[in-house]
Order: sequence, then structure tokens, then C-alpha cells
Amino acid sequence: MATILDGKTESQKIKDALKHKASSLQKKPCLAIVLVGQNPASLVYVSGKEKACKEIGFECRRINLGESTSEIELIGIIEKLNNDKDVHGILVQLPLPKHIDEELVIDMMRPDKDVDGFSPVNMGALFVGKGIFVPGTPKGIMKLIEAAGVAVEGKHAVVVGRSNIVGKPVAALLLEKNCTVTICHSKTKNLQDYTLQADILIAAIGKANMIKGHMVKHGAIVIDVGITRLPGGVLAGDVDFESASKIAGYITPVPGGVGPMTIACVLENTMMAYERQKVQ
Repeated sequence: MATILDGKTESQKIKDALKHKASSLQKKPCLAIVLVGQNPASLVYVSGKEKACKEIGFECRRINLGESTSEIELIGIIEKLNNDKDVHGILVQLPLPKHIDEELVIDMMRPDKDVDGFSPVNMGALFVGKGIFVPGTPKGIMKLIEAAGVAVEGKHAVVVGRSNIVGKPVAALLLEKNCTVTICHSKTKNLQDYTLQADILIAAIGKANMIKGHMVKHGAIVIDVGITRLPGGVLAGDVDFESASKIAGYITPVPGGVGPMTIACVLENTMMAYERQKVQ
């Protein structure tokens, strides 16, 4: 039976360290969270980040905007936050309504306040090995792999999913750790042929229970990024936990795996942003 990689425990370690550091600061790090519309999942994510900020003594400035907010209005708000010296980190909760260009909005953020690490400047820095603000989910994934205590150099890592938010950046981080990396996606044929080679398997495809136990290499580290609410309200990951946990060496649960790590790593990025802006 696989060892559980507990994101709640690991994320608490990060938050405890941040709380200790924040307690000695006269002025607290401030994270501005911009939410456009009432997407149910986004509401949950934003509330979780807001709660975590309060828990560790950060200031959280939540800006709730209506679904009909225009692109120009949103960019105006981003520009104000860019110029506000009391705001150290800016996070625009995705997805945005369809009439707003997400890439344009992200591009308008000051790179040194982009604590999600999604701006072209931060993403580009990551891909040349000089990343400062690494996106929260990939950063959290790497910390969970580290928590397994297994040397990853030379291991074959297979990433299922190629999004800019998870798949591509986590592949870059694994390369940096000297893994051999394969990226699979929705057009990959015979997916099982690749997953069975994975010493480290990252599932980030958004399809509930797609990765079954027979697709997992014996003893692999399995990181499940997906989260889907099934009929009846049960949450499921991209990995069929019941069958995969009997084969894997290490596995993350859903919920309680990657999710808490994402929030903790965004807060860690906020502290980094605060420190960099205070130095300037």
C-alpha cells in the first residue's frame, strides 16, 4: 500500500514558517485577490486563500467584481493595484468570464507582484532556470515530491497534461532536477505505454479517475492534481485512488494533497514579493 503524501501537513509547515516571519514585521505582506463573477469553484478557492492569509497574519484585500465587468474596467483595477505600494502581491482568480482576455489581464500585472507566476516574464524566467515566482501548484508538487524523500535525479517523470498553469511549468521544474521528462496530453495515443514507464507520475488532465492502477508503475510517486465533483457531491482526482494506491510507492489524496500546497506556495510567493519590494 502506498505512503500518503499529506498536503495538509506539508502546507501547514510552510504556513507556520510564514506566520513566524510575519509576526516580526511591522507592516504585513498584503495580497490582493481579484474575483470576477460568481464561479462556484472560484468562490471556494478565493475563500481558502483569504482564510489562509488571516491564519498567518497577512493582509488580504479581496476585490469582488460582477460578471459583467468589462475588460477595460478590470485592467484599470490591475493598474491601480500595480501602483499601490501597500499591495505586495496580486492574484486574479481564473477562469475569467469569456468576454475578458485572460492573457491580456495577466500580462498587465507587474511581474514583481504576480505571485501566481503566470505572467510571460515569470513564466519565461522559469523556463530558463531563473524562476522567482513559480506557479503555486507546480511549486507545491515539487515540495510534495521532496517530502517523499526519494532522490529524483535520473528518474523518468511523466506529466499527463500540458496546461500553462500546471503541466508545462512542472515539466520545467522536473527537468531542472535532472529528471527525464515526458509530457502526455489528450492527443497522446496509448497513454498507458507512457504512464507505466513513470517513476514519477503527475496527473493534471481534469478527468475523474482516468489513471487506473494498472496504468501505474510499481513503486512510483503519483501526484494527483485533478479535482472533480462527481454526482452526489463526492470529490475525485484524475487518479483512481483505490486501485493506484495498491501499486504506487507514494500517492497524494484528493482532497488534501496538492490543493493545500497550492495555497501555501502562493502565500510563500507573496512573502517573497514583499521582501523584494521592501529592498528596492
